[in-house]
Amino acid sequence: MNPLDGKIRSGQAAHARQPLPAVLGMDLAGTIEALGEGVSGWLPGDEVYAMATGIGGAQGSLAQFAVVDARLLAHKPGNLSMRETAGLPLVLITAWEGLVDRARVRAGQKVLIHGGAGGVGHVAVQIARAFGAEVFATGSAGQQAIIESFGATFIDYRKSSVEDYVAEHTGGEGFDIVYDTVGGETLDASFKAARVYEGHVVSCLGWGQHSLAPLSFRAATYSGVFTLLPLLTGKGGEHHGQILRDAAKLIEAGKLKPLLDPRQFTLQTAEAAHELLAGGAAQGRLVIEI
Repeated sequence: MNPLDGKIRSGQAAHARQPLPAVLGMDLAGTIEALGEGVSGWLPGDEVYAMATGIGGAQGSLAQFAVVDARLLAHKPGNLSMRETAGLPLVLITAWEGLVDRARVRAGQKVLIHGGAGGVGHVAVQIARAFGAEVFATGSAGQQAIIESFGATFIDYRKSSVEDYVAEHTGGEGFDIVYDTVGGETLDASFKAARVYEGHVVSCLGWGQHSLAPLSFRAATYSGVFTLLPLLTGKGGEHHGQILRDAAKLIEAGKLKPLLDPRQFTLQTAEAAHELLAGGAAQGRLVIEI
């Protein structure tokens, strides 16, 4: 489950509103039951995962069966369970698009992830490390152990100012990449943390009104990530499938894993999962098993 599922359910996500009656659920992992006419490269029985449903008019994955655009599919990583795999697609694609596609993360860079214990954040930390970057991540004191378990240097955003952690961790130079997964004031702080000339700020929640002046005075770069575009426009689906295939190699190499909430839910208890997500009480990704 993703926070957007809850927003669609409550009518808050105008850009992703579904026609009623609607079946929610964007992420899935499962087994191919049958192939549509003209579909090649797949066989019944293949285990797959994707972000492919529950938006753009397509019925969602909270069901026993789902009709999926084959371009969006990738083979399930062999070392993860279906439950683990189902918790990855949207956050994995979002993190990958920001770090790999937009910012071109590479070895030797210093990368700052805002919200390093969150859905997108904990995956972004692992991707950056897998590409050889030195990773730092912000969070609250209670999230320190999670962030450090994924190999990032923890920064308590409540105790350290932007100026403080930029000075401490970059000698005042700024970070090569700053990925904002929080939005609002955190995006404004990101502009101040970027390296002069070469810095790149990426955000998956850059929807508010922000002054670009701090970033412009650094002659740095900004990129936005809007992961839903292929489902809303029908364009770019092949690339999402390729991201999941490329990421599966990192997963099978032991460099990437999801953080799941230990509580388990079924289709019959999905309402409780929605309430948990809406209340901000999830301790990792929430997955519905059907």
